[in-house]
Amino acid sequence: MRPIRVVPAVLSVVLLSLVTLLGAPSAGATGSGYAALGDSYSAGVGAGSYLSDSGGCKRSTKAYPYLWNSAHAPSSFAFVACSGATTGDVLDDQLSALNSATGLVSISVGGNDAGFTDVMTTCVLHSESACLSVIADARSYADHQLPPRLDRVYAAIRDRAPNARVVVLGYPHLYRIEGSCLFGIGDTRRAAINGAADELDSVMAKRAADAGFTFADVRGAFTNHEICSGSSWIHSTTWPIDESYHPNASGQAYGYLPTFSAAA
Repeated sequence: MRPIRVVPAVLSVVLLSLVTLLGAPSAGATGSGYAALGDSYSAGVGAGSYLSDSGGCKRSTKAYPYLWNSAHAPSSFAFVACSGATTGDVLDDQLSALNSATGLVSISVGGNDAGFTDVMTTCVLHSESACLSVIADARSYADHQLPPRLDRVYAAIRDRAPNARVVVLGYPHLYRIEGSCLFGIGDTRRAAINGAADELDSVMAKRAADAGFTFADVRGAFTNHEICSGSSWIHSTTWPIDESYHPNASGQAYGYLPTFSAAA
């Protein structure tokens, strides 16, 4: 049998086709940057080690976004979460971190809209009836006024980062009921505060799902590590006062980070 001779022009076409196929970018390569948006729970307030250029936003090198970035080295990292941020603040101040090259977005927002600071201040410093009343107001807000605000934020994220996977992170229960705390508020108030977190998480999960985003529920990760658990990953009343009722470094590393990593 005579050997087969490959015409040089044909060989060139074959090789070019192989190079094209092997070198073609995957579908997931359309966006590989990571942007971390949201409020104090995403900024890492309470974890310490704050970035000097973050000012009052108090972005921490021990926050889950910073830890995830260090472990995965995305092509870019925009860490713009800020203490006290509401949905309006995200729309006004944080969306510029997003673009078509953003492949992953994390966000926690909604607690400040619903009056997180007012709830905790009232429940710690005032009567039980005042506490339950302000919680009822917060739950009503979460049910009726927060959903369209979240919808606007989520729509804006999708518009600015059309190729991104978006992970919406919820809030943990703050208290272990019938826990080991000898002082502070009683279990009736603790249970009501936890119930408000459940309400808020439920609303966030529904709005995230309707937007095509992933909701990452941290409540399971924080179980047995709430205030009064004896192994708390959340500050009780502390100084600086703005770090009160926020995850500490362990809460960020062992509560938020693995929950986010599993969803990212």
